Amino acid sequence: MTEKAREGRKRRPNGNGTVYQRKDGRWVARAYVLMPNGTTARRDYYADTEKAANKALVAALSRLHQGIPAEATGWTIERFLLYWLDHVVLPARKPKTYQGYGVVVRVHLIPRLGRKKLHRLTAADVRTFLTQVRNTCLCCLHGVDRRRAEGDQRCCAVGKCCEQVPSPRLVQQVHAVLRNALQAAVREELIGRNVAKLVQVSTPTYEVNRGVGADEARKLREVAENDRFYALYVLALYLGLRRGELLGLRWEDIDLERGVLEVRRSLQRVGGRLQPVTPKTRTSRRTIPLLGICIDALRQQAERQDRDRELAGSEWADSGYVFTTTTGTPVEPDNLRRSWYPIREAAGLGPIRFHDLRHSCVTLLLDLGTAPHIVRDIVGHSDIDVTMTIYAHASLDEKRAAVRRLDERLR
Repeated sequence: MTEKAREGRKRRPNGNGTVYQRKDGRWVARAYVLMPNGTTARRDYYADTEKAANKALVAALSRLHQGIPAEATGWTIERFLLYWLDHVVLPARKPKTYQGYGVVVRVHLIPRLGRKKLHRLTAADVRTFLTQVRNTCLCCLHGVDRRRAEGDQRCCAVGKCCEQVPSPRLVQQVHAVLRNALQAAVREELIGRNVAKLVQVSTPTYEVNRGVGADEARKLREVAENDRFYALYVLALYLGLRRGELLGLRWEDIDLERGVLEVRRSLQRVGGRLQPVTPKTRTSRRTIPLLGICIDALRQQAERQDRDRELAGSEWADSGYVFTTTTGTPVEPDNLRRSWYPIREAAGLGPIRFHDLRHSCVTLLLDLGTAPHIVRDIVGHSDIDVTMTIYAHASLDEKRAAVRRLDERLR
């Protein structure tokens, strides 16, 4: 810029910033801005033209006057993710959620995005990152050394990848964790917008199993009658309780005289140990009536537990749980499969999961004409849409009956 041009330019009032051209031809807009920690600091914005520099200056001053902090420039994505886990997720979310988020952060996000500046992350960066996750074989994702240590020689150890790519569900989870973290950064006023929201990820399709029918349910009850977890299967089938809710039941939660059961907690393995946690959602904490076979099954369970206590003697651990091991300790959730698989096979149910008993409860109650909102409250769904999604998978017989009724009406 010539000296004459400089002299002709009006001086800006104090506090309104300045725009000038450097010797290399680039333009600079300089202004004091509000920082995320509440202080003010001078920041330079670079542009190729004077017009662009003036535009940047106006935007910076506008944010200042509105009390909106400038984006933090000292945070890397790794630094923020670790801060987010310990100061945002840990105090507010369930231990299992914190553990799951931590795995995604350390296995997926930090290795590929950790060194990048938080405020410089773009939607294109996120899209490229998700493509890399989607196309990386599982052996490379978890590290060759770890696979070798476990005796797995299928992949890179012999110069060839296993070609087992992550599932769409995993890609969706990685994107969701990044999106939630960046939204927290927006709330902390470290960045101006959440670029992960600009990237769409296809939602995986899930096949919801309606579970067992009435005849199969009766058969299941007969087969399980002599099993030590008979009452557990009855409550899962009749009341739709989740596995963790069943294993987290204490005798103090049950009043057999009044016929009432209260769901107060769920039993989960977190951080290498079993521990009770609050129910999955706000509506998961609920009071359910006990009738008929449920009361009978629980009384049988109390008698069975008394026999176990006598046999265990001094080794008995009085944990207070309704369903325990033979020594009174809580039941490992994954170990429930050892009981469920033989019963499933004996009843001829095929590849039905234990969780499908919960779906069976929903379907059977709705088939009896129970109002959907009552079913929702019994099984503890967060939304009535979840209840109806399970029921929406109608059987061929139900479809045939519906078409027959329409045929009779129109005939």
